[in-house]
Amino acid sequence: MGRTGSRGAPPHAARGYHSCMSHDDPPRQRRVRYKGTHPRRFEEKYKELSPEQHAAEQEKVRARGHTPAGTHRSIMVDEILAVLAPRPGEVALDATLGYGGHARELLPRLLPGGRLFGVDVDPLELPRTEARLRGLGFGEDVFVARRMNFAGLPRLKAEAGGFDAVLADLGVSSMQIDNPARGFTWKAEGPLDLRLNPQRGRSAAELLATLDELALAELLVENSDEPHAEVIARHVHGQEIRTTRDLAERIRSALHAERLDDDDVKRAMQRTFQALRIAVNDEFTVLDQFLALLPGCLNPRGRVAILTFHSGEDRRVKKAFQQGLRDGTYADVAPEPLRASPEERRANPRSTSAKLRWAMKGA
Repeated sequence: MGRTGSRGAPPHAARGYHSCMSHDDPPRQRRVRYKGTHPRRFEEKYKELSPEQHAAEQEKVRARGHTPAGTHRSIMVDEILAVLAPRPGEVALDATLGYGGHARELLPRLLPGGRLFGVDVDPLELPRTEARLRGLGFGEDVFVARRMNFAGLPRLKAEAGGFDAVLADLGVSSMQIDNPARGFTWKAEGPLDLRLNPQRGRSAAELLATLDELALAELLVENSDEPHAEVIARHVHGQEIRTTRDLAERIRSALHAERLDDDDVKRAMQRTFQALRIAVNDEFTVLDQFLALLPGCLNPRGRVAILTFHSGEDRRVKKAFQQGLRDGTYADVAPEPLRASPEERRANPRSTSAKLRWAMKGA
């Protein structure tokens, strides 16, 4: 039992602190208690769940070249700002708002007189990001948040009157990866979900249950260029797989039997989870739709920048931009993709695979 003061009074009352408190003050909320010296379950990790309240600890993690859990580290910010060249009075669109890091840099450059529209399909992270940006002083007159996918761009264009600058960062946000309940990573136990919007569609576990061995192997090749697709499909097909750990163990067992080392196995698991995430969210179809709608949403001389993170995305963006240059939709496009600087790659290893392509609409 805990120690108390005289006649069972709590220690702070015995020391006279209670008299300093107003009866109207709300009771202080204690942190969730956990076993040991460090929280193990994600829902107990108060620093990850409220990163803005622990700035000093976050900075220490960044100094070590890591992304603090519960946050997202925006990639190629300087290069994106140089490409989009946002100016006061312009209207911009962040088509993949995420944690809002890019939006935070774009907004001051659009003022006075400009506006930024930020859209995202994630019903869990969008309200947090909107609150974060509102807290920085960006009101509804300059920042408009919408939960929607790319199919709604024409409707958004009608509201905005067209866009002078558009950004799409196609990578999954770190907050989604860090939360085991979202099922985005093989590193933590959680439901095999992988949906960007967990309120719609079917989970990765449900998708796996519908695929035969050949279809699964083809999916792994198409969505992630997985060299061991047939071996993985053979060992995964027909198994009861409900969690991230179930799938990771099946892949690990299959590839260790093929005498692959741990690094190769790790990369295969990353590619497999990526392939399933793309399929569950129909990401290639959505991206193709976005690229087709994009020119009609840009104002004359409008600029667009797109960050991709694997070859399937980059191929689609490259082909769409080159086709637009040929047919006169775009006046100029990136001849080659831009990459993160060596300094950024060292500071943020998640930027290593990023490619940035840009295009400018004609007058």
